[in-house]
Amino acid sequence: MWISTVIKMLLGCSLSLLLVLSCLSEPVESRTLHLDSCSVNVHTHELRKYYSTIRSDVVAGDNEIGVKLLDKSLIKDVQEGQTCCFLHLLLRFYVERVFSNYASSEPQQQRCSSALANAFVSIRRDIHKCHCHCGEETQRTIDSLHVAFIKLQINQAAQKAMGELDTVLEWLEGLGQKT
Repeated sequence: MWISTVIKMLLGCSLSLLLVLSCLSEPVESRTLHLDSCSVNVHTHELRKYYSTIRSDVVAGDNEIGVKLLDKSLIKDVQEGQTCCFLHLLLRFYVERVFSNYASSEPQQQRCSSALANAFVSIRRDIHKCHCHCGEETQRTIDSLHVAFIKLQINQAAQKAMGELDTVLEWLEGLGQKT
C-alpha cells in the first residue's frame, strides 16, 4: 500500500516538474512565409535571438559608415512574384559571401554567427525545393549588392553585411505577418 502512495507522490512530483520546465522553456516561434507559389517555415524568433547577441559588436565594428550594401528600399521594392527568388539569392549571398568571411574574436559571437549561418542554410535548402523563377530586375538587384560588397575589403564588407542583417530580419518578419 505504501509503495503505491510513494509511486503516486513520485508521479505527481514528476508531472509538476515537467509543468514547471515547460513554462520556463522558450516557445519555438515558426512563421510560414508564403513566397509566391511556395511556402517555407522560418524561426524568426531564433534568428532574432542570435542576431541580438552579436548586433552591437557587429555595428560597432563597421568602419564604412557612408556605405550601404542593403538599403531598406531595395528589399521593400521586390517585384510581385519575385519574393521567392529574391530571398533565395539573398540567402545565397549571405551564406557564400558574408558568413564565410565574417570572423569574430569572441567565441560567443562566433557561435551565434555560426547558428545564423546554419539557419540561413536550412531556409535556403527549403527554398531550393520551390524552384523560384528569377526575373532580370531581381537578378540585377542582387548583382548590385555583390558589386557593392566586392568594392570593400572582404572582412569589412562581411562586417557591414552582418550589421545590415537587421534589414533582412525585419523583411522576413514582415513577410511572416502578411500571411
